[in-house]
Amino acid sequence: MKTFRELLVWQKSMDFVTEAYNATSGFPDDEKFGLTNQLRRASVSIPSNIAEGFGRKSDGDFSRFLAIALGSNYEVQTQLEIATNVGFLSSDELNKLIAQLEEIERMIKGLKSKL
Repeated sequence: MKTFRELLVWQKSMDFVTEAYNATSGFPDDEKFGLTNQLRRASVSIPSNIAEGFGRKSDGDFSRFLAIALGSNYEVQTQLEIATNVGFLSSDELNKLIAQLEEIERMIKGLKSKL
Protein backbone atom coordinates (compact mmCIF):
# COMPACT_ATOMS: atom_id res chain seq x y z
CA MET A 1 0.00 0.00 0.00
CA LYS A 2 1.19 3.45 -0.85
CA THR A 3 -0.91 5.45 1.58
CA PHE A 4 -2.88 5.01 4.79
CA ARG A 5 -5.97 6.16 2.89
CA GLU A 6 -6.03 2.74 1.22
CA LEU A 7 -6.51 0.98 4.56
CA LEU A 8 -10.13 -0.08 4.97
CA VAL A 9 -9.84 0.26 8.75
CA TRP A 10 -8.76 3.89 8.35
CA GLN A 11 -11.69 4.53 5.98
CA LYS A 12 -14.20 2.97 8.37
CA SER A 13 -12.78 4.84 11.34
CA MET A 14 -13.04 8.10 9.39
CA ASP A 15 -16.69 7.29 8.68
CA PHE A 16 -17.16 6.63 12.38
CA VAL A 17 -15.80 10.08 13.27
CA THR A 18 -18.60 11.62 11.20
CA GLU A 19 -21.13 9.42 13.02
CA ALA A 20 -19.68 10.45 16.38
CA TYR A 21 -19.92 14.14 15.50
CA ASN A 22 -23.50 13.68 14.35
CA ALA A 23 -24.43 11.75 17.50
CA THR A 24 -22.88 14.34 19.82
CA SER A 25 -24.43 17.32 18.03
CA GLY A 26 -27.60 16.70 20.03
CA PHE A 27 -25.86 16.63 23.41
CA PRO A 28 -26.71 19.49 25.79
CA ASP A 29 -24.78 22.73 25.35
CA ASP A 30 -23.34 22.46 28.84
CA GLU A 31 -21.57 19.26 27.72
CA LYS A 32 -19.71 21.09 24.94
CA PHE A 33 -16.45 21.01 26.93
CA GLY A 34 -17.26 17.77 28.72
CA LEU A 35 -18.47 14.53 27.24
CA THR A 36 -19.05 16.00 23.76
CA ASN A 37 -15.46 17.18 23.45
CA GLN A 38 -14.00 14.06 25.03
CA LEU A 39 -15.96 11.71 22.78
CA ARG A 40 -15.10 13.64 19.64
CA ARG A 41 -11.40 13.83 20.49
CA ALA A 42 -11.20 10.09 21.26
CA SER A 43 -13.04 9.30 18.01
CA VAL A 44 -10.65 11.46 16.00
CA SER A 45 -7.75 9.68 17.71
CA ILE A 46 -8.64 6.33 16.11
CA PRO A 47 -7.97 7.17 12.43
CA SER A 48 -5.27 9.67 13.41
CA ASN A 49 -3.20 7.01 15.15
CA ILE A 50 -3.73 4.54 12.32
CA ALA A 51 -2.42 7.14 9.87
CA GLU A 52 0.49 8.19 12.07
CA GLY A 53 1.54 4.61 12.67
CA PHE A 54 1.40 3.86 8.96
CA GLY A 55 3.67 6.81 8.33
CA ARG A 56 6.34 5.57 10.71
CA LYS A 57 7.41 2.90 8.20
CA SER A 58 8.28 0.29 10.81
CA ASP A 59 6.10 -2.60 11.91
CA GLY A 60 6.97 -2.03 15.56
CA ASP A 61 5.95 1.61 15.48
CA PHE A 62 2.85 0.86 13.43
CA SER A 63 1.83 -1.83 15.93
CA ARG A 64 2.29 0.61 18.81
CA PHE A 65 0.09 3.23 17.15
CA LEU A 66 -2.53 0.59 16.35
CA ALA A 67 -2.56 -0.27 20.06
CA ILE A 68 -3.19 3.40 20.85
CA ALA A 69 -6.01 3.48 18.26
CA LEU A 70 -7.49 0.38 19.91
CA GLY A 71 -7.34 2.08 23.30
CA SER A 72 -9.15 5.10 21.87
CA ASN A 73 -11.77 2.75 20.44
CA TYR A 74 -12.40 1.33 23.93
CA GLU A 75 -12.48 4.85 25.36
CA VAL A 76 -15.16 5.87 22.86
CA GLN A 77 -17.21 2.74 23.62
CA THR A 78 -17.13 3.64 27.31
CA GLN A 79 -18.07 7.26 26.68
CA LEU A 80 -20.97 6.21 24.46
CA GLU A 81 -22.29 3.99 27.25
CA ILE A 82 -22.00 6.90 29.68
CA ALA A 83 -23.86 9.13 27.21
CA THR A 84 -26.61 6.52 27.01
CA ASN A 85 -26.77 6.10 30.79
CA VAL A 86 -27.30 9.83 31.28
CA GLY A 87 -29.92 10.02 28.54
CA PHE A 88 -27.98 11.71 25.73
CA LEU A 89 -28.23 8.71 23.37
CA SER A 90 -30.91 6.08 22.84
CA SER A 91 -30.13 2.39 23.13
CA ASP A 92 -30.64 2.06 19.38
CA GLU A 93 -28.09 4.80 18.68
CA LEU A 94 -25.68 3.20 21.12
CA ASN A 95 -26.03 -0.23 19.54
CA LYS A 96 -25.43 1.15 16.04
CA LEU A 97 -22.31 3.04 17.09
CA ILE A 98 -20.93 0.17 19.19
CA ALA A 99 -21.39 -2.21 16.23
CA GLN A 100 -19.25 0.10 14.09
CA LEU A 101 -16.60 0.33 16.78
CA GLU A 102 -16.53 -3.44 17.25
CA GLU A 103 -15.93 -3.88 13.51
CA ILE A 104 -13.10 -1.33 13.64
CA GLU A 105 -11.73 -3.12 16.72
CA ARG A 106 -11.62 -6.45 14.87
CA MET A 107 -9.93 -4.82 11.89
CA ILE A 108 -7.28 -3.14 14.05
CA LYS A 109 -6.55 -6.43 15.82
CA GLY A 110 -6.36 -8.24 12.49
CA LEU A 111 -3.97 -5.68 11.03
CA LYS A 112 -1.87 -5.77 14.19
CA SER A 113 -1.58 -9.56 14.00
CA LYS A 114 -0.28 -9.33 10.42
CA LEU A 115 2.60 -7.05 11.35
